[in-house]
Amino acid sequence: MTLCSLALRPLTLRLLAPVCFALLLAGCGDPVADAPPSGNKKLRIAVIPKGTTHEFWKSVHHGAARAAKEFDVEIIWKGPVNENSREAQINIVQDFMNGGIDGICLAPISKDSLVRPVRQAKAAGIPTVIFDSGLDDPESIASYVATDNEKGGRLGGQCLAEAMGKKGNVILLRYNVGSESTQLREDGFLAALKDYPEIKVLSDNQYSGTTRDTSLDVSQRLLLSFRDQVNGVFVVAEPNGVGMLGALKGAQLDGKVKFVGFDPSPALIDAMTQDKMQGIVLQDPDTMGYLAVKTMVRHLRGEKVEKRISTGEYVATPANMNTPEIKKLLYPPQLEE
Repeated sequence: MTLCSLALRPLTLRLLAPVCFALLLAGCGDPVADAPPSGNKKLRIAVIPKGTTHEFWKSVHHGAARAAKEFDVEIIWKGPVNENSREAQINIVQDFMNGGIDGICLAPISKDSLVRPVRQAKAAGIPTVIFDSGLDDPESIASYVATDNEKGGRLGGQCLAEAMGKKGNVILLRYNVGSESTQLREDGFLAALKDYPEIKVLSDNQYSGTTRDTSLDVSQRLLLSFRDQVNGVFVVAEPNGVGMLGALKGAQLDGKVKFVGFDPSPALIDAMTQDKMQGIVLQDPDTMGYLAVKTMVRHLRGEKVEKRISTGEYVATPANMNTPEIKKLLYPPQLEE
């Protein structure tokens, strides 16, 4: 061994040391390097309806679950029991912000009361897709998936006017203050009646509330006031439809007063088979739930999504209720709570 080779050995060892140390770490496993990339983790999406008891929301849940399965994401379904529980829905949104979720699909009970929590979620890096009913802050949301409710109201007005022979007196039973979707239906209905100069609106300022019981009570009082004058009635949601149907039966006006509703239920469908209801404006809740979750998944994965996605609106009548297209919407699939 030469003097020159002995002199080089310490230098060689110093150069090799960092390499050996790196190889040692690689053999032991680096917890950061071994973790799956964040883009591969299973997305968790909160789906928050206005309520959880009405038939409509059970079908929305079915569609959301269908999308979750197709796109391999997890959904957490949670909403208030009743559709008038604004504070409960606000608390649910805020709780989810601390629950490790990636996005929120929300049907706001109130178009203005839910603005602040949606803004808070956005500031926390959690985007929101609004479905069913709008929010007074379109800039804070990723997309809005819903029926064209104003058009649905117009279709209801046209259906009722035709059933009444384009003349007579009508009652509009409103739903719940602050609900954007039903307000648009009410506006659309009244707009449609402007094309029928021989139709007079007897009452359009009464709200039924969000349950069948409160709807029955308000409907009974309306029919008591206008019993000898009313020829037609329009309601804008399933619970106030069922309440009005009960009031018409109690007053022995079912089948005599023309009746058009919005969203089906077994009782309303049965009334239509007996010609005690002349039409039901239909949405597609299964598709709505599906598209809300799909849109959120696409947004979270960096894809461009449309700001407004319509899910369609239709009218069932005694004449068309057994056609395949309408029958599918009268009996949409449901996921039980």
